[in-house]
Amino acid sequence: MPGIYIHIPFCKQACNYCDFYFSTSLKNKDALLQALKKEIVIQKNYFPSPSDEDINTIYLGGGTPSLLTKQELLGIFNELNKYFSIAADAEITLEANPDDLTSEKIKQLHDTPINRLSIGVQSFFDEDLRFMNRAHTSQMAVDSVKTAQNNGFKNITIDLIYGTPTMSNENWLSNLNKAFELNVQHISCYALTVEPRTALHHSIMTGKSKNVDDEKTAQQFELLIAEMKRNDFTQYEISNFCKEGFYSRHNSNYWLKENYLGLGPSAHSYNGDSRQWNVRNNNLYIKALQESELNFEKEILTPDQQYNEYILTSLRTIWGIDLNRIKQYGENYLANCTKEAEAYIKSGDITLQDSRLYLTDKGKLLADKISSDLFVI
Repeated sequence: MPGIYIHIPFCKQACNYCDFYFSTSLKNKDALLQALKKEIVIQKNYFPSPSDEDINTIYLGGGTPSLLTKQELLGIFNELNKYFSIAADAEITLEANPDDLTSEKIKQLHDTPINRLSIGVQSFFDEDLRFMNRAHTSQMAVDSVKTAQNNGFKNITIDLIYGTPTMSNENWLSNLNKAFELNVQHISCYALTVEPRTALHHSIMTGKSKNVDDEKTAQQFELLIAEMKRNDFTQYEISNFCKEGFYSRHNSNYWLKENYLGLGPSAHSYNGDSRQWNVRNNNLYIKALQESELNFEKEILTPDQQYNEYILTSLRTIWGIDLNRIKQYGENYLANCTKEAEAYIKSGDITLQDSRLYLTDKGKLLADKISSDLFVI
């Protein structure tokens, strides 16, 4: 079932590791929201037609969507409902920073269609938060989760980051235990990645910060897998863990190659045959839509690209690579996949069960390399 992603490109301050598109200036917020509503109208027929499938997931990401007011959020949902059929049980997620989630703010969010919060905790240690240049404290992180729960949110996911120079293995275990104590339904855990042109990259290059320690990161990933199993969380994708029945529909749709429409600056869309992405600039995005036009780039996916994307996304998941689906791309793709997988099956990094290839816990440490080896070039 298709989904909609909405990129809200505003933040109070820049986290040093982030390479997503955002602005710390809110001066164009009203104009951008008007442009976003125009894009909804223009893109109302994006999904293949005829289609009897309702939208089953809406995800507001960023940036920091929790900077929007209740009325601004309702304005977006009202526009979506005019032009799209939204399933009655749709999963509607809002990314939020702990420092935004006051009791009053959470009550306002509960009065909107939002039924799932994704809270950017990152760590329950102030030392880590200062290193990442986060705007909240560890106490704010704890309070935001508890306040959301006390005000009726029953589907909460938090983000945690491991592998930072400031984080010991002991503190990583403490972070995980705090998350379990808070009784959230879903946890996303990401290894710190040093992206080019970020403040973190510059800080490392100039010797102001230590670089990421790959060995320590691998140790913390192994601790992560063990602790999640011990606490009855399912690892349904390499970085994503949930209690039974709380898979993220938004994330799952992406990995299972469902169609999705991306709205807002830098947002990506996918319809099975092509991928397109909006301009990564607020002013250019607004200007185009003021003239009822879209500013985007598009590529038609070749069979090789479609196969490679399927390998990349499916191998990371609990559902694995379906060799019967690979066969639909062509016998040559099936032959390539099975041939390249042989060495990893022998090494114990991949298992083959019922015509599906799955990463083992050992293989998850090599996921990117294994995927690239299965690609066709």
